[in-house]
Amino acid sequence: MAEATDNVPAKGAAPGRSLPGMSFLENLSKMPVLRQVGLLVGLAASVAIGFAVVLWSQQPDYRPLMTSLAGMDAKQVTDTLNAANIPYTVEPNSGALLVKAEDIGRARLQMAQAGITQGDGNVGYEILDKDQGLGTSQFMEATRYRRGLEGELSRTIGAVNGVKAARVHLAIPKSSVFVRDDRKPTASVLVEMYGGRTLDPGQVMAIVNLVATSVPEMDKSGVTVVDQKGNLLSDLGDNSALSMAGKQFDYTRRMEGMLTQRVQNILQPVIGNDRFKAQVSADVDFTSVESTSEQFNPDQPALRSEQSTSEQRSSGSANGGVPGALSNQPPTPASAPQRTGGGAGANTPQAIPPGQPLLDANGQQIMDPATGQPMLAPFPADKRQQSTKNFELDRSISHTRQQQGRLTRLSVAVVVDDQAKLDPANGQVTHQPWSADDLARFTRLVQDAVGYDASRGDSVTVINAAFSADKGEVISEPSFYQQPWFWDVIKQVLGVLFILVLVFGVLRPVLNNITGGGKGKQLALAEGGAGGMAGGMMGGAAGMGGAGFEGGVADDRVSLGGPQSILLPSPSDGYDAQLNAIKSLVAEDPGRVAQVVKEWINADE
Repeated sequence: MAEATDNVPAKGAAPGRSLPGMSFLENLSKMPVLRQVGLLVGLAASVAIGFAVVLWSQQPDYRPLMTSLAGMDAKQVTDTLNAANIPYTVEPNSGALLVKAEDIGRARLQMAQAGITQGDGNVGYEILDKDQGLGTSQFMEATRYRRGLEGELSRTIGAVNGVKAARVHLAIPKSSVFVRDDRKPTASVLVEMYGGRTLDPGQVMAIVNLVATSVPEMDKSGVTVVDQKGNLLSDLGDNSALSMAGKQFDYTRRMEGMLTQRVQNILQPVIGNDRFKAQVSADVDFTSVESTSEQFNPDQPALRSEQSTSEQRSSGSANGGVPGALSNQPPTPASAPQRTGGGAGANTPQAIPPGQPLLDANGQQIMDPATGQPMLAPFPADKRQQSTKNFELDRSISHTRQQQGRLTRLSVAVVVDDQAKLDPANGQVTHQPWSADDLARFTRLVQDAVGYDASRGDSVTVINAAFSADKGEVISEPSFYQQPWFWDVIKQVLGVLFILVLVFGVLRPVLNNITGGGKGKQLALAEGGAGGMAGGMMGGAAGMGGAGFEGGVADDRVSLGGPQSILLPSPSDGYDAQLNAIKSLVAEDPGRVAQVVKEWINADE
């Protein structure tokens, strides 16, 4: 490594030193090309990272003002923020509008003052406000009305909790005058849910009923609800039983909550707040029962109906008998009755044929006093009477339908903390158990509050037990590191630390290595140990043939090769000459001197 080329005497004063900038350029030019390129790229990267960290530490904390600008006039929004001197930015991935944390309240007020609201992009009935033109067909009018109705339904469904957006498609068939061609309208609903949210069966049924009642003549079975994952939500056949079970469960919980509140309201003024706990369990029967009964009372018969028929037929002079020639002949002349002489029946009138005048015992005609005409013998008569009576027994019919949700059994459990008593002498609070009479009074109060019924098997239990001293987790104030200003300070401190590490740990050593910034220290080291180093340097430099020094020089001279070769003095020269030579060597090429010292250390080891 060392050659005897252009040897320059080291006696006398050291060579003149160049300026720092020129020294930096000279040392940089001595490096290989790849090292120069790597060094320049590293310096540029360090400077760029430093600026990036400074900008990051100075960047304000932005908070979302609007999650999306969809359905809004972006120009109106930006103009409103610019007019209020509110800096903003738009997140490129989600499209959210961000403003500074300290300006978010003022930005919301400005947006509300300007009347800017975030819409869902659905077109409602406002589509009908537009001028339709003179030549608009009936089909276009019906289509616009359907679009407006779909938009209004989408907005309404979007207001349901958990629904991010909704779309509604209506299929309304054209009305027909023929009954057989009549078709019911149908609807399809697509709901987009927020992340991690789902619709329960009750909410699905609410959406189905909402759409079905908004369109004339639409049945609930004609409404289909699907989520963004393609899951069918409106399967009414499968969800009806679950929906009913959910309603029954909610009814039971509401009843238990109402009864628990009653117990708390009655015990809180007596015992105190947080000095007791009450729970109510209710058994509710949701069975639907219908019964019909019919009863008869045989002891109380009642006449329902009566029918009487009376028929009387008198034989007149009209012809009658068996049809034929004999019945059509005139009657034979009547013969006078024959009287028999004396006897018991001498005064009895003889049988007189019907229709002939009646004669008395003397043979005289009997006259009718009313008409003055002779009385005639009566014709034979037929008489018939018929009576029908219908009786009903006493009967009662009752139809009973038991109410669903009937309370069958009630269980109430109450635990009471020990009573606290204040000692007036020392002012200390002591806890003592409640007496049996007090617990009995509390039990009666609870029974009356919940409507206790022994016939149902209700049970009310009130016990006394000392509560634990632990009142639960106490919510403390947020720590200082949870405050918004803390992270701003941390960003500033991290930025300063990173810049300091970059400057003193990377840039400064590199620049010192290039410009020879360690010459002063090495020169001081050389001056402090010049006495021992001069002779050692001579011997060490002379013995470095394997470390870079080659032969070809005089025995009393040592030459260090390089861009500017330095001729070291011989051992016979004076102390001052040797000291000046070492100073010049350390000032010009400290790396080579460090290599010599390293060789000494390795040789000693």
